[in-house]
Amino acid sequence: MSTRDVRVVVTRKMPAAVEAEIAERYDALFNRTDVALTAEQMAQVLQQADIVITTVTDKWHPGIFDTTSIRTKLLCNVGVGVNHIALEAARRAGIAVSNTPDVVTDDTADVAIALMLMVMRRLGEGERHLRSGAWGGLRPTFMLGRTLRGKTLGIVGYGRIGRAVARIAHDAFGMKIIWQAPRDPKIDDPATAGPADAVRVDTLEELLQRCDVVSLHCPATPETRHLMNARTLAMMPEHAYLVNTARGDVVEEAALASVLKERKIAGAGLDVYEFEPSVTAELKELENVVLLPHLGSATIETRTNMGMRALRNVEAFVAGNALPDRVI
Repeated sequence: MSTRDVRVVVTRKMPAAVEAEIAERYDALFNRTDVALTAEQMAQVLQQADIVITTVTDKWHPGIFDTTSIRTKLLCNVGVGVNHIALEAARRAGIAVSNTPDVVTDDTADVAIALMLMVMRRLGEGERHLRSGAWGGLRPTFMLGRTLRGKTLGIVGYGRIGRAVARIAHDAFGMKIIWQAPRDPKIDDPATAGPADAVRVDTLEELLQRCDVVSLHCPATPETRHLMNARTLAMMPEHAYLVNTARGDVVEEAALASVLKERKIAGAGLDVYEFEPSVTAELKELENVVLLPHLGSATIETRTNMGMRALRNVEAFVAGNALPDRVI
């Protein structure tokens, strides 16, 4: 069968270079509105497409895979996390799932560091103050923040992104690194290892109590849902900051809003949200939290690389070869 006979549906707008490659090779259908598909539309896509290129904004609930006459054989996720896909239901429907690891590492790590700088140095708060017209000039004690230099950073989850954050924080700011993860990290390239003097701790509780900054880099699983809740947030020192560039449901937002409002921790920087794209209203009212609209991998270079990595999996699947990034 010619590749031109393979129907590929792309559920969200992709960088132009990626869409051009897909259109050139396959019978491609693109979502030109760039609005997230409804569950009904997603079920229809499964009936129409051989391969679906999807993103985290598409919530593939189990019921969607109960669709009759499913044509799709591959869900190709543009992103690392696949917690938005009911994997077991996809497996039962005979659909393989792939993702795009590695290519998001550096830019996501950069955003984690940016969030630390923004919340600790009060940069977002300062910009809002200036734009409001309230700024009256430099004053020695005005809007004092805290430096990252010499602080202790705790990394929860020590995969590629967590280790990249550790390297930047250690090398650029002299931060002391401690980390916690349930399993040993898989390091297939020495260049992706963390700092040599990073210290592993046995429990999340120990990490939280010892850190000035906690950065979350664990996957979204049933075990990590609400990992940061009222109990665990209470373990952090009052001067500590929380940063989340992992997945939104790792943090219980109501509990976080409460501790921030009561100044039981100093601040937080978030790029992902429990009810994304909705954000807990109380968080938006607070000055000691920085809120970004899921920008972790949002550079032209990385989003293009993600699309091309997804395309690699499409090509392998069409050729009958093993998927480079198979999840199931």
